[in-house]
Amino acid sequence: MANWTDAEAAVAIGSRRELFVDDLLIERMAGAALRLHRPVEAGVAIRFDLPWEGPFCGYPTVIVDQGRYRLYYRGLPTAGKDGSNAEVTCLAESSDGIHWGKPCLGLFEVNGSKSNNVVLAHQPPFSHNFAPFVDTRPGVSHSERYKALAGTVESGLWGFASEDGIRWRRFRDKPLLTKGAFDSQNVAFWSQSEHCYVAYFRTWTGGGFAGYRTISRATSPDFVSWSEPVEMKFGDTPLEHLYTSQTHPYFRAPHIYVATPMRFVPGRKVLTDEQAKMLGVNPGYAGDTADTVFMATRGGERFVRLFLESFIRPGSDLGNWVSRAGMAALGIVPTGPAEMSIYKQAGYAQPTSRLIRYILRTDGFISVNAPFSGGEMVTRPLVFAGRKLSINFATGAAGEVRVEVQDANGRALEGFGLADAVEQIGDDIDRIVTWKKGADVGSLAGREVRLRFVMRDADLYSLQFVE
Repeated sequence: MANWTDAEAAVAIGSRRELFVDDLLIERMAGAALRLHRPVEAGVAIRFDLPWEGPFCGYPTVIVDQGRYRLYYRGLPTAGKDGSNAEVTCLAESSDGIHWGKPCLGLFEVNGSKSNNVVLAHQPPFSHNFAPFVDTRPGVSHSERYKALAGTVESGLWGFASEDGIRWRRFRDKPLLTKGAFDSQNVAFWSQSEHCYVAYFRTWTGGGFAGYRTISRATSPDFVSWSEPVEMKFGDTPLEHLYTSQTHPYFRAPHIYVATPMRFVPGRKVLTDEQAKMLGVNPGYAGDTADTVFMATRGGERFVRLFLESFIRPGSDLGNWVSRAGMAALGIVPTGPAEMSIYKQAGYAQPTSRLIRYILRTDGFISVNAPFSGGEMVTRPLVFAGRKLSINFATGAAGEVRVEVQDANGRALEGFGLADAVEQIGDDIDRIVTWKKGADVGSLAGREVRLRFVMRDADLYSLQFVE
């Protein structure tokens, strides 16, 4: 994979889908600019209204496995010390990611009954921040197809495994990672692009619990032996408390890891005491605020934060202007042909605690945007595989996108110049680009080329070369 700090290197994209969540592909823009797109609220996904759930449900994870959607989350009706025996791990399920139900599993006795949706209980501190994933490593044992991380600074970070995602066992008889604070949702996955397991977990910039809450990373070839933690870098952006990372491979481009951390702003009180009392906010959680931000990485030690603005704002609901209400779930998942869903907590530390679903266009995190007056973007030299160029784009009625293919020196290639380009109008997540002589660019595969996008009243979200 190309190092995008090397301005001279061609980017070998092969047939991968590429998004504009970082500046890897872009060499220059004129009249165009990157635009962050905010998800739109689409209603309540689930209410945390069972006796063992309650106001302090947290650290949700959404997984899609063989057409089934699963939501894991901490159940906790009253505040207390992290890792207490009162914490349980709950499960909800859905066939579409929109309508959710809570299965009666009968596995653990809670409040005197096994009639509940609990998949882990009575094993403190692991239900505090139990974070599962589906292991996509080639050849993984079926009995370990689901894995999870859980633990606190006192216990270290332990691994769990499961065949069905419901019945869990400890992966080893000792913690997998011990150097970290872990007082957050600590996440892991198998990386197809790096060919190893990757974990992102809570550390602090000053060591111990001093400074700013931040994110460190470690890797493993086997989920047993892990590298030394490395604190992630964020370029020249200011230090902020990033309470979670929620880093995971994007489902349409798994070599890109998207992240929706909660930005925590301690001591920034928004609600008056009267408002907090009216909402029933636990007094310990009324003096701070939080929101959700967006960033991305392609592996290694660097996150790219193109935008410091909120990705999901607290909004007009006063109950979201409290501590930890900006926590997005781990897992952005497809819920329609051109739609994906992001889930975020609402009403934290309140009787109305719930999870809200937000929707966003597929690939639609950040676009190259051109106004009505027009603009263009030219890529760095690319090396691709495939015979056709597909783009995810949208225009206005008077808008357009045209694509010129250039050689590495910026000269238009015969038959692929701007005058040869057929204008693309409309709204499509997979539109094949054409020129007067057709769509076939196979003769250019394996060569260094540049793409020049000339646009008017349009957004370009992603591109991919396909057969």
